[in-house]
Amino acid sequence: MAYAFPEEVLEHVFSFLSCDKDRNSVSLVCKSWYELERWSRHRVFIGNCYAASPEILIRRFPEVRALEMKGKPHFADFNLVPEGWGAYVYPWIVAMSTAYPLLEEIRLKRMVVSDECLVLISKSFKNFKVLVLTSCEGFTADGLASIAANCRNLRELDLKESDMDDISGQWLSHFPDSYTSLVSLNISCLLSEVVFSTLERLIARSPNLRILRLNRSVPLEKLPNLLRRAPQLVELGVGSYTHEVRNDTFSNLVSAFSALKQIRDLSGFWDVAPAYLPAIYPLCSGITSLNLSYGTIQSPELINIVSQCSNLQRLWVLDHIEDSGLEAVAMSCKDLQELRVFPSEPYRVEPNVSLTEQGLVSVSHGCTKLQSVLYFCRRMSNAALVSIARNRPNLIRFRLCILEPRVPDYLTNQPLDSGFGAIVEICKDLQRLSLSGLLTDQCFKYIGTYAKKLEMLSIAFAGDSDLGLHHVLSGCHSLRKLEIRDSPFGDKALLANAAKLETMRSLWMSNCPVSFGACKLLGQKMPRLNVEVIDERGPPESRPQECPVEKLYIYRTVAGRRRDFPGYVCTINDDSISPVRFSG
Repeated sequence: MAYAFPEEVLEHVFSFLSCDKDRNSVSLVCKSWYELERWSRHRVFIGNCYAASPEILIRRFPEVRALEMKGKPHFADFNLVPEGWGAYVYPWIVAMSTAYPLLEEIRLKRMVVSDECLVLISKSFKNFKVLVLTSCEGFTADGLASIAANCRNLRELDLKESDMDDISGQWLSHFPDSYTSLVSLNISCLLSEVVFSTLERLIARSPNLRILRLNRSVPLEKLPNLLRRAPQLVELGVGSYTHEVRNDTFSNLVSAFSALKQIRDLSGFWDVAPAYLPAIYPLCSGITSLNLSYGTIQSPELINIVSQCSNLQRLWVLDHIEDSGLEAVAMSCKDLQELRVFPSEPYRVEPNVSLTEQGLVSVSHGCTKLQSVLYFCRRMSNAALVSIARNRPNLIRFRLCILEPRVPDYLTNQPLDSGFGAIVEICKDLQRLSLSGLLTDQCFKYIGTYAKKLEMLSIAFAGDSDLGLHHVLSGCHSLRKLEIRDSPFGDKALLANAAKLETMRSLWMSNCPVSFGACKLLGQKMPRLNVEVIDERGPPESRPQECPVEKLYIYRTVAGRRRDFPGYVCTINDDSISPVRFSG
């Protein structure tokens, strides 16, 4: 059967397989299919930059046009990965600059990207079209200036949440006057002022621009000028939304927003003057995605907005929305699929808003299409979690973050085991789960028993003993990423379930009682895993073997031990411990 069709036909059939898992399965059918899939794979995703090497990638897939890659562990978003840990993209760019001259897209997340990388990209790939840097660092305006000057076919430039040293804001002027191909521009992370006239000219000569996300330096009174030059926008992130209240400014905003007939995604609003919010009302009925998680907008104004968003599918907002605002969402936004509620003042002892578990219960009851939740709050009950699970058995992502660690059910003072047990038992397609509150090993028994499709689990300040981790590792057959902090899981469960780690992408543990001796045993037992001990107190071998390590990062790799780690990282391979100080 594998030889029944000409190669041209099979290659055409393979082109319809967009899922990496499907393409991987196809490549295992026979040698000829392996070769054909190998040469026809144009898009590659690497979930961990140390899971492979540039040489392995190039040898496996010689005709790559688009690369998406992640670097640092997810907990880097919470400042748990020390400075200088790694995830340098430069070796990849050097290798691809000669192997993939037709490369068109690079999408990176949590990686260190130097100006040298950006210059090399701009001069190596003549048909380069897409650069997405999400939560990246290490580059400056000089690197972006090279991209702007040399990538004449660039369609998308996205700097989402990246940390960039941009003093002058002049790099936008390096786009040539003849450049007209821009489709998507996200500069929301920039801290410096943008030269408005340069930005305005760039937008005016980009007739295909569909996505524009501005930083907070773009003043509100000048926003209408930009919008009039881009009526075709589909996604808009406004900058600062505050200004001295003036009738002419308001009327200009209303006119500009009313002309945006295709807007589906609205975000930004870094600083907000409530008097100007009614100007966006003409957009509300068509919006499917609304991100107001940057601006301080109070509940009454938020209610006025969401009540008009009848087609909303995704909502990101601060806790200023309160329970009353979420009740409005439940009544008005019947197509809502994703909800994220972030804390406005996470370190404040006393609550500054009236947001409780009831707001989430209301949304779970009223929004029947809800599938994804990220919810920060200060209290929760088992009864509420059971209600949420019963209301929305179709949940695939549920992340609950109670701001104070180890908080019990505020009604019964009991652990939240039964509530999370209901989530994993009733929501049978659950793929991602984040836990918080007072939890015992019983909760993890529920997870191991029922969460058979769970792929990513985040644990903080939870559990009683090694038994909890054992339940998860032995029961969650689909688990790919596990991240744990400040929990009593140690050597016994880790070593007993070592084989499970080879089926996962990664395991992160910080401030857990895992000994250096157990890390050595694990490295010797599982040579296909990279076992990294991260300890800023000094070399761990200088302390007793039973001494707990600060952080442990374990990941599956086909590239062997990496060489670019700093002195506070030890990698354990076979029988050796080799701390190597990175320089470069």
